[in-house]
Amino acid sequence: MESTIVMVNLFGAVALLLFGLSQVKEGATRAFGIRLRTGLAQGTNGQARSFFAGFAATIVLQSSTATALMIASFVEKGLVRARMAQIVLLGANVGTAVTAWIVATGVDWLSPLLILTGVMLYRAGRSSAKQGAGTALVGIGLMLLSLHLLGLATEPMRQSPALAAFLNMLDTAWPVALLFAAALAFISSSSLAVVVLILSLSAAGSLSSGVTIALVLGANLGGAIPPFIATLSAAASARRVTAGNLAVRAIGCLIALPLAAPVADFLQTLSLSPAKLPVDIHLLFNVALAILAWPFSSLLSGVMLRLIPDEPKAETGPLYLDDGALATPVIALSGATREVLRVGDLIETMLIATMNAFDHNDLKELRDIGKLEKQVDVLQQEVKLYLSRLGRGGLNDEHGRRSIVIIDYAINLEHMGDIIEKSLTEQVRKKIDNGLKFSDEGYQELMTLFNLTIDNLRIAQTIFVTRDADLARHLMEVKVEVRHMEKSSSERHLERLRDGRADSLQTSSLHLDILRDLKRINAHIVSVAHPILDEGGLLIESRLRLPR
Repeated sequence: MESTIVMVNLFGAVALLLFGLSQVKEGATRAFGIRLRTGLAQGTNGQARSFFAGFAATIVLQSSTATALMIASFVEKGLVRARMAQIVLLGANVGTAVTAWIVATGVDWLSPLLILTGVMLYRAGRSSAKQGAGTALVGIGLMLLSLHLLGLATEPMRQSPALAAFLNMLDTAWPVALLFAAALAFISSSSLAVVVLILSLSAAGSLSSGVTIALVLGANLGGAIPPFIATLSAAASARRVTAGNLAVRAIGCLIALPLAAPVADFLQTLSLSPAKLPVDIHLLFNVALAILAWPFSSLLSGVMLRLIPDEPKAETGPLYLDDGALATPVIALSGATREVLRVGDLIETMLIATMNAFDHNDLKELRDIGKLEKQVDVLQQEVKLYLSRLGRGGLNDEHGRRSIVIIDYAINLEHMGDIIEKSLTEQVRKKIDNGLKFSDEGYQELMTLFNLTIDNLRIAQTIFVTRDADLARHLMEVKVEVRHMEKSSSERHLERLRDGRADSLQTSSLHLDILRDLKRINAHIVSVAHPILDEGGLLIESRLRLPR
């Protein structure tokens, strides 16, 4: 019974530590999330800044895994270079070690004060930032409390014959100790939690210096596995970052483990406190690893690129966004224009499929709409990120204006895709599923507007490339025509309702909703003409007639 109680106390203390870590991460993300992400993305212009950006982010988040996943996503989006990302993670590893060292300095008496302050700040704070800061303080307080509970839980274990036998086995098999600690760090997704557990066992006098070094090395190795696993389904660029971090830690452990015996002998000659030995080793290992691996960050990025090459571009991904063209804005803008034209073609395909489904009452025509809409989302996002990278080097006024026009058109196309997928196709599905039949007049009105919308999109694609002012003026005139068509169709539909037409009664809501959606799509289509007419002084700000 006593051993059961000891294990319950031990696992409960570890669970409290993990919960405290999660609260710190959640609270810090709520309080500083946007600024933290922005600072991490912008703080990678130099090697030293990259290192300290990773260090600071991990101190705030209390999680090198969170920092690794964040920086991997930035690399995937092209916001951070791969070499700088590896240096960021070296800083993150040191940040975790410093956190463990601070926790072990005997400040657990602050736990009640931090929890009280955090709860008061959370309850009094009306903003998300204050509530997030309160949650983070509570998390830190729980971490310190868990350290105290771990000490109490491990105290009875000093006299345990089973634990003594297990630790003696580890003391004669340091590679097993390393793998055991790595497994614990992987399962708990926290090297910090395992180091704190080792700290508690070391304070109880249960661990020799050698096995302490092996366990700390294992905790470091296991802490790099969760972000690697989390990015397995991500792009190759993101996988290279986490794989590189895992490789650095693995190489560091392979080098350090054979040196554990002489290092342990050397440590015994120093007047170091056995109670803090694990965190001292943890900090020393990560600082040494950062110093040694830093000069090889470029080489590591190159090796990872060869081991994890980029996947061949699928047809669903961008085809014309060449990173090599970013140094030449004219070529880069041309590629972005071609990519956005692809998006326009996808929207046309979606419109034609929806019109055919409406015309033939065939749901098969709608089966690819969702897939096409996702492709539209991906391409417009890639175009925006590509042009944001182009703008970093500075653009002249003409290129800057063209960049904005391309982004605006891509956004409008994405909005059209949303309208088609989330609204227009749903109305067509209702018509088919319920076997509804429109009146002949209503059906012809809607088909006319469908065809006009597709023709307008084709004109918009031409305007987007040629910037023809006459075509832009024509498209603006067509917008007025569409507005009149929608208004007159709605009025005629209401007249048929007043006449008691059964077919109009059944399809009343669908008719008006489809009219509204097609009108909204046309409004986005016409937006391509706005900058051209505005440059020519042909666009007014309001449709209101001025008083005489």
